[in-house]
Amino acid sequence: MPYRLSIPSKAVPNPLMLRRRWRFVGNRTNGKAGNADASKPLLSDDKIKTAQAFVSPSSLAKEQSTVNINPGHTTQESRSSSSLDIYTEHFGLTERPFTLLPDPDFLFWSDAHSRAYTMLEYGILTRAPITLITGEVGTGKTTLLHHLLKSVDDKVRIGMISNAHGDRGELLRWVLMSLDQPAPAEATYVDLFAAFQTFLIDEYANGHRVILIFDEAQNLSAESLEELRMFTNINSNKDELLQLVLVGQPELREIIRRPDMRQFAQRVSSSFHLTAMDRLTVRKYVGHRLEVAGAERNLFGPAATDKVYEATGGVPRLVNQLCDLAMVYAFTRDRKRVSWNLVQQVLDDGAFFASGMPAEESGSLS
Repeated sequence: MPYRLSIPSKAVPNPLMLRRRWRFVGNRTNGKAGNADASKPLLSDDKIKTAQAFVSPSSLAKEQSTVNINPGHTTQESRSSSSLDIYTEHFGLTERPFTLLPDPDFLFWSDAHSRAYTMLEYGILTRAPITLITGEVGTGKTTLLHHLLKSVDDKVRIGMISNAHGDRGELLRWVLMSLDQPAPAEATYVDLFAAFQTFLIDEYANGHRVILIFDEAQNLSAESLEELRMFTNINSNKDELLQLVLVGQPELREIIRRPDMRQFAQRVSSSFHLTAMDRLTVRKYVGHRLEVAGAERNLFGPAATDKVYEATGGVPRLVNQLCDLAMVYAFTRDRKRVSWNLVQQVLDDGAFFASGMPAEESGSLS
């Protein structure tokens, strides 16, 4: 069932003006063995009590009653006081540094991410018909989108569609709902397209332009992509009424490069392929997230971050997951820093499920 979120944004420095609201529609749902003493209990008595409080129904009920689920209204106080932040106080942090949810406040501007965002901005500022951003799973594509959504001019109407599927009529319904436009069940495709075209013309007459962003666009069929290409035919001469931004996994590029998709490919004016981080970038990435979370020093030594890189291939989402687990292990051992041995212990215990997943190491633009 599609849902909508209206998220007020915070001001951020950016060449583009700040946008107050946006609309979202979607279905989101190698090294040596460690030297850890296997005979030593992982959890001491006081840590067991903490862990029991961590998962108790009463603490969960309290958490549910105090947490604001609107990201635009989440405060530092509500984050740091969360009973689910099991180790933040132990390490002197204001919040967990390695969560899996996209958070533009933690965005790390690696060279690849900077270039990817530059291509996003370039596509929007030059009114490119289609901008294409692809990348491996977990490389930070959605985080870049969230940062973009906080930074767009008030004169731009954005519709964001995630995991769209179905035939061309259903795709058009997703698009209209993302723009907060009615899409009656009894309406024909002709009716829906006429309503869409009228909306674009009205927005253009009012000095606005419309950008449709498709996240997880690799799930779109070739028929749906062709339908999107047809949408861009609404543009004429110098009148740019509509822009498309497609974000997805590498297979999206493979689909667009097929011979039967050459007409669509020729409309792509800006593109970038975002890939995993290298070893040195992982070190900087870990230190950056810790600093944003309030750490006064890097809690991971070079050997520990190198082990994280080897186990994750430099994929940001996997780096976050392994680092978070390693900090839990350090907390239960009453350690103030994460060592190579602790990271290896996480891997030996099988706590890091995604161990050994391959990834690329460099980004490319076209």
